[in-house]
Amino acid sequence: MRSTEVVIIGSGFGGLAAAKQLAKSKVETVLISATPEHLFQPLLYQVATGVLPAQEIAPSIADVLADKKSIDVVEGYVTALDAERKVITYSTDDGSEQIAYEFLIVAAGASQGYFGHDEWAESTFSLKTRDDAIDLRAHLLDCFEAPLADETAHTFVVVGAGATGVEIAGQIQELGLRYFTDAPATVHLVEGAGDVLPVYGGKLSDFARKTLEKSGIDVMTETVVTDIDGDAVTVRAADGTERVLRARTVVWSAGVKATPLAQVVAEATGCETDRAGRLLINPDLTVGGRADVFAIGDMTSLDRLPGQSPVAMQQGRHAADMIRGDTVRGTRFRYLDKGSMAVINRHNAVVDAPFGIKLTGFLGWLTWLGVHLFYLVGFRNRVGAVLSWFRSFAGSARPGFAQVDRSAGRVADAGGADGTGDRRPLAESAA
Repeated sequence: MRSTEVVIIGSGFGGLAAAKQLAKSKVETVLISATPEHLFQPLLYQVATGVLPAQEIAPSIADVLADKKSIDVVEGYVTALDAERKVITYSTDDGSEQIAYEFLIVAAGASQGYFGHDEWAESTFSLKTRDDAIDLRAHLLDCFEAPLADETAHTFVVVGAGATGVEIAGQIQELGLRYFTDAPATVHLVEGAGDVLPVYGGKLSDFARKTLEKSGIDVMTETVVTDIDGDAVTVRAADGTERVLRARTVVWSAGVKATPLAQVVAEATGCETDRAGRLLINPDLTVGGRADVFAIGDMTSLDRLPGQSPVAMQQGRHAADMIRGDTVRGTRFRYLDKGSMAVINRHNAVVDAPFGIKLTGFLGWLTWLGVHLFYLVGFRNRVGAVLSWFRSFAGSARPGFAQVDRSAGRVADAGGADGTGDRRPLAESAA
């Protein structure tokens, strides 16, 4: 059986940040990832709406870590943890493998939650993975190309008005206004709270709502979904009034739950979980009674920290620093909030920056562009994103739609076709 100093499970923001930090001290590390790519999840909505080709937000993990000689990347799914023996079991295309470790960092992320209605997953689209975005992109293309008389095809319901919901609703509306100009979209944005972007509140939420409504989006706050049956989405307002929205497309961006791996870790370590299945970790990011097992990111709950990439990245570096001896073991994790942002539509964004700085409109949008360009992983990805953004935002092209195979509904995303999650973090948007 193979052994190593550290095993990291997950190649998201937290896992990658931990790996890079460990590499500074040349700590022998094996990173186990279910996919070969590192996903820049905050831009999935742009893949789904054709702004970016999928490969621009999914660089190869091996390429990202190519200069980190102490890190070995393994593709596989973790199926079991023996915390007493310090052994991980994972499956690959070649079968089941085991690896022993001295320290373990679990950074497996979260999946979509449906508030007790998991059956709605079959009738809705989520935006958690690259495949989610690719599937939604092909579906949106089909809908916009449907006959105008098919009103349900041209009607879209987005559930949840956090950053992802606002961004995907804004871009779907823009598809009808600027790209499919002969097929305008009817977009409904449904939010249970009293504001869109409720974690911002005040000036920023007000600006977001007014901008969305000005573009033609039907914003329904203090409204919840009570049923989804085929093309019929039933919603109920705070006063009890019910309304049925008929739409071919329902994008679900409300609620998260932990991945099944969280339960595996909980049972192996004696760690408690919350109602969403997230691990209730210790202040130093350790799990249960284990000083050698750390859990970070969206699969955890600590001090009501938001499920954002900067939190996961700072946690990853904190765990790595304790392992490599740069920080005293048992040190409490403290999050440094560097601000958040969300795009509403072309040339409009909101930014909640440190020191009380709040930006809206075009200035906020320019800030968003700069931050996301800076944190995109890899030179090639930055260049490709700039070209795609220029074509989509300065013009009216949607380079990502060139990747859709119209005959089969599938996509040619591998190998460089060029097309010729909640508050968004202000900083540390990628590893």
